[in-house]
Amino acid sequence: MSKAQLAIVPSYAEPAAPNRAQRIADLQAEARKVAGEHVELFTRLLVTTSAMAREIAGGGDAYPVGVRELAGRLAADLPDRALTVKAISSRAA
Repeated sequence: MSKAQLAIVPSYAEPAAPNRAQRIADLQAEARKVAGEHVELFTRLLVTTSAMAREIAGGGDAYPVGVRELAGRLAADLPDRALTVKAISSRAA
């Protein structure tokens, strides 16, 4: 019975792990990206809510008077709020 021989395998240096400062910068960049996506979704929801509020405001007697009035005020206010959020967000980017 012959003895098994061990083969010598060249060692390769593992890629250097990023230093802490780079890791922090990467995490902050990812957080800013996710926050931007969140703000974009928020803006779209404001526009969608404004459209729904317009429908309720014009819904006639099917909705209580107070609800229609509040929906009318929201329908008038939310598009401007959405634009404000968009403007602030684009300046911060």
